[in-house]
Amino acid sequence: MDYTKIITMEPDKRGGKPCIRGLRIAVYDVLDYLASGMSIAEILADFPELTDEDIRACLAFAADRERRLMSRSA
Repeated sequence: MDYTKIITMEPDKRGGKPCIRGLRIAVYDVLDYLASGMSIAEILADFPELTDEDIRACLAFAADRERRLMSRSA
């Protein structure tokens, strides 16, 4: 998945953290909700401005970041 059009980083929003489509919802927030046991449906119900594609973009972003970190340490 090409998350680059969905995940944005703007210095004036959330301290430059990766966010979803310029919103003030950080990738970290979504990943934390998922890790705490929230379902995608629950996240979408709590944040109606998000889409299923946004959630998948967060996961793809995290996977890509992990892949890059692992390749640096190898």
